[in-house]
Amino acid sequence: MGPSDGKAIRLLLTVEEAADRLGIGRTLMYALVKDGEVESVHIGRLRRIPADALPRYLERLRSALPKLSDSAA
Repeated sequence: MGPSDGKAIRLLLTVEEAADRLGIGRTLMYALVKDGEVESVHIGRLRRIPADALPRYLERLRSALPKLSDSAA
């Protein structure tokens, strides 16, 4: 799904869509949002996840992983 396929790139996702992209359940996604782990915004009564918040969350997860040394490989 790229810009050339005629579909607009969505900037905001529902909590369910964000959970689906991460491959996690809706309940866990809501918990991540509630705890401030994943950024969200309110538009009226709706809660949405900025699409660029997901790569930032993953990068934080990756940077928290212990680094493997060359001798462990």
